[in-house]
Amino acid sequence: MSDSITTTEPRQNLSDFYNPNVLVNLGPSHPAMHGTLRVMCRVNGEVIEDSTCEIGYLHRAIEKLAENKTYHQWIVYTDRLNYCSALTNNIAYVMAVEDILGIQVTDRCMWIRVICMELSRIIDHIICVAINALDMGALTCFWYLYHWREEAYTMIEAMCGMRLTTSYARIGGMSYDLPDNFDELMAKFIKGLPKSLDDVEKLLTTNRIWTDRTRGVGKLTREQAIDLGVTGPCLRASGVDFDLRRDRPYYTYPELDFEVAVGLNGDVYDRYLVRIEEMRQSLKILKQCMKKLPKGPLWVEDKRVFIPNKQDVYTKMEVLIHHFKIFMEGIDVPPGEAYNAVEAPNGELGFYVVSRGGPKAWRIKIKSPSLLHFQSFETSAKGSKIPDAIAILGSLNIIAGELDR
Repeated sequence: MSDSITTTEPRQNLSDFYNPNVLVNLGPSHPAMHGTLRVMCRVNGEVIEDSTCEIGYLHRAIEKLAENKTYHQWIVYTDRLNYCSALTNNIAYVMAVEDILGIQVTDRCMWIRVICMELSRIIDHIICVAINALDMGALTCFWYLYHWREEAYTMIEAMCGMRLTTSYARIGGMSYDLPDNFDELMAKFIKGLPKSLDDVEKLLTTNRIWTDRTRGVGKLTREQAIDLGVTGPCLRASGVDFDLRRDRPYYTYPELDFEVAVGLNGDVYDRYLVRIEEMRQSLKILKQCMKKLPKGPLWVEDKRVFIPNKQDVYTKMEVLIHHFKIFMEGIDVPPGEAYNAVEAPNGELGFYVVSRGGPKAWRIKIKSPSLLHFQSFETSAKGSKIPDAIAILGSLNIIAGELDR
């Protein structure tokens, strides 16, 4: 006789094997996730019945560090928010500090800052469109667009010496003026990028596979987008005609001719179309800026914030002392508070700065579009399928650096 095997454990109920609801983790280390994002989905077959988002995997206490760094030292931390558009982060932050100080930057500085922000918008949209297309299998579009992303970074490197984390803006000015060959670099960029945008649209806009994967996917109605606090291209794709550059203008935007791209359906397809059109409008703005860019001083004549020229620092004792005090002790910001926001590539990026006097902020709070957009995923993904979740996340363009802070 063969040995028999017996067990005292009860048999599992067969109905457990046929439970249609399964929990699936997307991220935080999924190769298609845009950063360290975690989404827990309850799926029924391929359909996402419900989902919940979890943040905090990239939390670095940036806001708390602001209390222990001088106002100038903290500029480098703004680079690490949305690192795809670091120039915009730098400028939005120094604008808030300048408001407390009561400083109005020079005309040339304002025009240069607008150039920086529009260049950042194009880079950010290139990354969003190219990688979202790549996630869905459209590799050629990635190469068409990323060539011009690198050209833009070459311009930025000529401006400030850095490509990704720029730290270009300063309170009261900019760290450097534009390089001598900047006109040539910008002219090449303005002339070449539209051709690549046309090629991408030929490949995607009427492509049956692309439209099937994006139309009607991840929809946010106008009311849902407003209730969830969505801003920027995602809000405009839902049919809300709102843009801070036009509706709460700052710097030289009132002097510029541009149109605000607005969609209708609030789906992945409309978010793609809005970003494509915004890149075209940003090129239009850059062209105008290069024509209108005035000569003149880059820095305000305010000894509280003015950073002396290196040649003067090396040759004049009183200038050396002033330079030393600014960078070792920090600038003295009077008590006060200010909130300033700009139309960043992904939406409203705001900095709320509270000063109690001295060289360090008492509190700094960041309003980042990615935090609000991530919460909208739970609404927009309901009823979609698992591959759609990747398309939706890519169209929201969530950047983990500004999501967690």
